[in-house]
Amino acid sequence: MPRKRLTIFRRGEVWHYRGTIAGRRIRGSTGHADEGEALKFVAVKEAEIRHGNPAGKKSDLTFAQAALLYLQAEKPTRYVHKVAAYWKNTPVHKITSGAVRQAAITLHPQAPGATRNRQIIVPTQAIINHAAALDLCPHLKVKRFPVVTKKKAPATAEWIEAFMANSSPHLGALACFMFLTGARITEALSVTWGDVDLAARRAVIRQGKIGGEERRAHLPPALVVAIANIPGERAPKGRVFRYSTYHTAKWPWRAAIARAGIEDLTFHCCRHGFATAMLHAGVDVITVTKLGGWKDAKHVFSTYGHAMQDDTLADRIGTRIDTAKNVVVANQRVKS
Repeated sequence: MPRKRLTIFRRGEVWHYRGTIAGRRIRGSTGHADEGEALKFVAVKEAEIRHGNPAGKKSDLTFAQAALLYLQAEKPTRYVHKVAAYWKNTPVHKITSGAVRQAAITLHPQAPGATRNRQIIVPTQAIINHAAALDLCPHLKVKRFPVVTKKKAPATAEWIEAFMANSSPHLGALACFMFLTGARITEALSVTWGDVDLAARRAVIRQGKIGGEERRAHLPPALVVAIANIPGERAPKGRVFRYSTYHTAKWPWRAAIARAGIEDLTFHCCRHGFATAMLHAGVDVITVTKLGGWKDAKHVFSTYGHAMQDDTLADRIGTRIDTAKNVVVANQRVKS
């Protein structure tokens, strides 16, 4: 028989709880208007009822409850629903390091270590450790699967030129944008017309992978021209590069590569090319890290010192792209 638990329901602005535990009918007010705080209150309350002491809360919290607390705290949602569907109401105290690794193998039997780590181990551990920070369970440390690092060829200015000559204006501008700003594909696809100021040669990039922060990217002349030549409406909330997801851009991307007869590079190779080209242009590692929005790398900072403050340094690689071969200069659009 399934173990009975307390459930919550809203009455007015405040969440209440009710249920039957060990033959006792339990009900009352959590005193919280926030659902996340109410769930936390109920988890502790249920543990106290079952065990008669606060220590019980560390053994009764379920993964489903922990996942809700995690989401209520506005933590990253990627893969959370996937692991929540797997663990369901498993008590957190039963989820061991070995169990998490086995879950990764079960859900991704043929996947490489990087996928197992990213999609199963990282979100599962994050959810449990968030609950641990609330003193609801012990912290969990899980050994990662070995990752085989594949050497990726960086895009070059010549590759970008050839790609743009064989793609639509918005797809070519997307490649140029990633190469000249270091934006990730998800970051580039999220850019709206309201984020772009062609006259000031600036764009806002939301750095979703490292916590939702923003950075302002400088737009070299070649990129300004490429974006200006994207036809169609320019509603402030409209996507500049039109594609809604990585998958919708993937096949047009590969088709353009085939037409151009160039090396089959991924979206990320453009970001990789940004870093490589900047370094070859003499820009120090710290500045490249800053301009490309990479996560803090303390060993890089301690080795190379402080970053330069000039955020127009992308011009050093942007001037290598000959836009005359691919696009029509759109001064009128830039001015407007």
